[in-house]
Amino acid sequence: MTLDIIILFFGLGAFAGLVRADLTLPPGLYETLSLYLLLALGLKGGMELSRFPLGEVMLQAVPVVSVGLLLPLICYPILRRLGRLPAADAASIAAHYGSVSVATFAVGIAHLDSLGVAYEAYLPVFVVLLEMPAIGVGIWLARRAGVGSRSQASLAHEIFLNKGILLMGGGLAIGALAGPQGVEPIAPVFVDLFKGVLALFLVEMGFLAASRLKDLREVGVFLLAFGTLMPPLGAVLGAVAGKLAGLSPGGVMIIATLGASASYIAVPAAMRIAIPEARHHLSITLSLAITFPFNVLVGIPLYARLLTGGAAG
Repeated sequence: MTLDIIILFFGLGAFAGLVRADLTLPPGLYETLSLYLLLALGLKGGMELSRFPLGEVMLQAVPVVSVGLLLPLICYPILRRLGRLPAADAASIAAHYGSVSVATFAVGIAHLDSLGVAYEAYLPVFVVLLEMPAIGVGIWLARRAGVGSRSQASLAHEIFLNKGILLMGGGLAIGALAGPQGVEPIAPVFVDLFKGVLALFLVEMGFLAASRLKDLREVGVFLLAFGTLMPPLGAVLGAVAGKLAGLSPGGVMIIATLGASASYIAVPAAMRIAIPEARHHLSITLSLAITFPFNVLVGIPLYARLLTGGAAG
């Protein structure tokens, strides 16, 4: 099987991080690439959403969003009882693993495109919807254990108006309102350049993931195993949800990928406000240094092979 070129770019960044090369992108450029990917994914999804009845898509969203509610409830007792983590840490990590990684989603989409596997192009709708439920469940778990902040206004702002929700949701709305013809004039920027921008972004992601490896000593063996074994479990739940939603094999694979992913952008900001007692660097190290590389290097090719009829081979 030929490696997806996107994965090779991630490998380049990871190698640079391991040998401590000076490859960090300028902060402004990294932020720009991140904003571009969020908006581009939203626009592409919105264009396709304009072709489908909204009610039908929302009906499909019910089993998909259920994954975002269920995963934190599975993660929390594992972290508390087997890992013996404090309630604040367990709730925070559980929220990260119930939410989704936009970068992992983008890699999954690019991988299917490289294989020529079809999928429902309005899937970014589900990414936006999956950002929020896990945060709510994580906060509920923390409050139930007697930890967490009461700053409701700041928390609501982080949940509903964070960068990911605002840009991807805004892109969805613009794409849906404008339709394919309306988006056509800017398609060369937001459609044609997408995979090239993603490749550059993944160089930085590989570098960041490698730079986090030094924190693994504090994470410990249990959390290392958790960060590696939770993605396949999340992928199974995502695949079941995708099938219940009646999605195509490519769509099922993408929902499996979302279930396998862990947030490292939207959720950390919300958790810092909601659960200030948690050791937030543990969640970031798990999601960015363990789960994200696992999904990019192993998980996504495996999910594609198993769920798209061997098309990945």
